[in-house]
Formats: sequence, structure tokens, C-alpha cells
Amino acid sequence: MIKAERQFIQLVWDYYTAHGRHSLPWRTTQNPYRILVSEIMLQQTQVERVIPKYQAFLKQWSTVEKLAAAKLGEVLIAWQGLGYNRRAKMLHACARLVVHGYNGQWPKTYKELLDLPGVGPYTAAAMMAFAYNSPIPLIETNVRTVYIHHFYQDGVRVSDQELLPLIERTMDTANPRVWYAALMDYGSHLKSTVGNKSKASSSYTKQAPFKGSDRQIRGAIVRRLSQSPGSVTRAVLEADLVPPDSLRITAQLDKLLAEGLVVAVGRKYSLPT
Repeated sequence: MIKAERQFIQLVWDYYTAHGRHSLPWRTTQNPYRILVSEIMLQQTQVERVIPKYQAFLKQWSTVEKLAAAKLGEVLIAWQGLGYNRRAKMLHACARLVVHGYNGQWPKTYKELLDLPGVGPYTAAAMMAFAYNSPIPLIETNVRTVYIHHFYQDGVRVSDQELLPLIERTMDTANPRVWYAALMDYGSHLKSTVGNKSKASSSYTKQAPFKGSDRQIRGAIVRRLSQSPGSVTRAVLEADLVPPDSLRITAQLDKLLAEGLVVAVGRKYSLPT
């Protein structure tokens, strides 16, 4: 390991010791279920918004068995405020697979975790690191920000394949759980002080504006249905959505129905039971 890499490691540890978010609720557990809940919630959602939702969610469903026994509609109601409702459905499906397919036993390898609904390469790696303390390469936006800032200052479209050797060489193989927490906290700090250096990554994609998007319409439909104890007519949905674009509402309703996030009851709509 070269001197610059040793200095980098010390800098990350020093930052974490002085400023790390040591008390984040998902950092006080190694329970795979709780780690997965946090990882799914944190996808494209700010930490500050996730903390109260995470705590409330686990108060309602403290174990994977309890979540598996819940109705999907109940899970979607609890999810409101986090956005991307498809994540809630995947988490619910994951709980049911673990309970009914794996007898409540969580997969313990990266490859097996990838077989769970909604678990992609990053989430599987995060589970391995944070639940099992496994020294596995892990890349997400904050990690990219840190390595690009320190080692690719003038880089353009830096690929994850370029970053991987650095990540592997500088990883704390004895305690990857805390090392990745330190990297993520330092990356979050860099974003607020020097800007999002992960924009120089080839994996970076600019998120489309939420206002007026199909995501906004989808979220509004599910939110409106979560506020009703029974089913709601199409007219009520259109009256509550702004702007009341009939064609786009129809398109998104059709997609939500196909995805199982909404069900039709005659000419009315409701959340799944």
C-alpha cells in the first residue's frame, strides 16, 4: 500500500472518530432484517427522513415474521412519506420469501442474497458488510464521492471498475462494517462541502424532477388510497390529483394495477389486502 493510501485511510478514520453518525439506529444492530429495512428505505431517500420512518416501521413489525404476516396494503400505508412505493412491495415480498421459503433463516452469502426480491448488487453487498461484517467491495454514491475526490480529482466518467482496486486495497478487512460507515459519513460530508464528486462517475445519472412527473402521479394515487379505509372511485382520484391529467392518471393506474400496488374492486380502487 502506498503512502497516499495510508494517509487516506487515516483521514477517513479521523473524520469518523470526530464527526461520525455513530448513533444512527441501523448502526446499533447486526440483525439482517433490520439492516435490510434500513437499506431499502435509504435508497434515494435522505437519512433525516428515514430515521423516524425506520423506527416506526420496526415498532409495527419488529421481526421478519411479523412483516411477512402483514397485508401489503398495511405496509404501503406505513411507507407513505418515503416515496418509491415499489420498494415497500419488494421488502414485503422479501420477508415472505425468507419466512416461507427459507424457514425464517436469512441467506448468508452474497449470491444467495441476490435471489431475494428487490435485492441488487449494492444491497446484497451492504447486507454482507453491515449484517455479517464480511470484507466485500461495496460501492454507492458516497463511497464514489470519497474515492473520486481523493484519487481522481480531474477524472471524467470514472468507472466502478477503476475504483474497485482502490476500495479493496484500502478496506479494513477486520472491521468492514465500521469502515463503510466511516466512508459513507465522510462522503456525505464531502458532498455538503466540496460538492457531489460522484457526478464524475460513469454510473452517475441525474434524477429527473419530481414535480409533474409520473412518479408524482403514482405516489399521489397510492397516498390517496392509503388515506381511505375502503375503495375509491376514479372520479375521486382525479379530483385529488394535481394536475388532473386523465390520460396520465389512466396510464399510471394501469401500471400500478399490473405491479400489484393497487387493486380494482369493480369500478373502484384500493390498496391490496
